[in-house]
Amino acid sequence: MYTSTSMASLLSLTPSSLVAKLARCPSLASPFKGSLENLAPKPCYIPSLKIRRISREKRPLVILNQAASSPAVVTLTTERFRLDNLGPQPGSRKKAKRKGRGHSAGQGGSCGFGMRGQKSRSGPGVQKGFEGGQMPLYRRIPKLRGIAGGMHAGLPKYVHVNLRDIEDAGFRDGEEVSLETLKEKRVINPSGRDARLPLKILGEGELSKKLTIKARAFSTSAKEKLESVGCSLTVLPGRKKWVKPSVTKNLARAEEYFAKKRAATAASSEPASA
Repeated sequence: MYTSTSMASLLSLTPSSLVAKLARCPSLASPFKGSLENLAPKPCYIPSLKIRRISREKRPLVILNQAASSPAVVTLTTERFRLDNLGPQPGSRKKAKRKGRGHSAGQGGSCGFGMRGQKSRSGPGVQKGFEGGQMPLYRRIPKLRGIAGGMHAGLPKYVHVNLRDIEDAGFRDGEEVSLETLKEKRVINPSGRDARLPLKILGEGELSKKLTIKARAFSTSAKEKLESVGCSLTVLPGRKKWVKPSVTKNLARAEEYFAKKRAATAASSEPASA
């Protein structure tokens, strides 16, 4: 055992002399197999590192609106949309008010239906637009019974081509001008519904060549100009409208009846004139 005097003398020694003294003392032997000199304190030099902290806070995007007095702040998120994070915006969906569920619903004894009246009774209530028995608004306003001329009144019925376009297309004397040749010359390029429309010649511009023109219709001015130049005009027949067989039969009978009546009128007028 060490006395207080020996312990004081050991504590007063320097670290290097303490290690040397402990090495000479067999009583302080320990199972440690290394050198006791390694237990002596050694200076440790750690270089100073400059650590810069990068702030990754989301900065709001400020959008200035000239019409608004205060700027609107919009927060941009970098999170991608996936099936597991899709959902409505906060506050866009509200739970329906559960009426008629007693006092615990928080709407009082009348459960949100009011004290008395038709709308507070059980049953379907009143229909939309009901105004208490008077003539409702949807019956007071005038109704549009239909479009004058039908639904196709405002749609074009022809593919229009002017005489100026035919003159600029480069046709030679004697050539044929039709819907197919105008498509080949790239004068017209109808598509969709217009591809099924017939051709009509309009009289804007002048034509100096004698051509054979085939179209469904000609305007009055175009017909006069083409005839003055010497062009040959051919009016193509239109598509016949489908009529029920019974209607066709009645029309034929009516035509036969009026033909006989006209013949009888002409026969009765001849003796009188003689």
